[in-house]
Amino acid sequence: MTDRWQYLILLGLCLAITAPLELFGAGVYRRPRRLARAVLPVAALFLVWDAVAIGAGVWTYNGDYITGLHLPFGVPIEEVLFFLVIPLCGLLTFNAVSAILDRSRRR
Repeated sequence: MTDRWQYLILLGLCLAITAPLELFGAGVYRRPRRLARAVLPVAALFLVWDAVAIGAGVWTYNGDYITGLHLPFGVPIEEVLFFLVIPLCGLLTFNAVSAILDRSRRR
């Protein structure tokens, strides 16, 4: 039964590990509009790509590792969250590294 939650657990761990990075710099969560403008258009594009690929039989998802909740066109909910969580984690990391490098340059 726990195998079905692996994808979601991994996404949760990614968020948990990068959450402290919000403390560096101007923050990512503190700028929700900017975050949405950065993540949502790309996520939408990849979700359409996924839906087309699933519909064409180009790829599938192993049902043993997903919850079984799907959006229309067969896209698993975990894939939707992937396209939101991973870019968010990337932005948190980029923001933190940029802030640290800026501080070190000022010294």
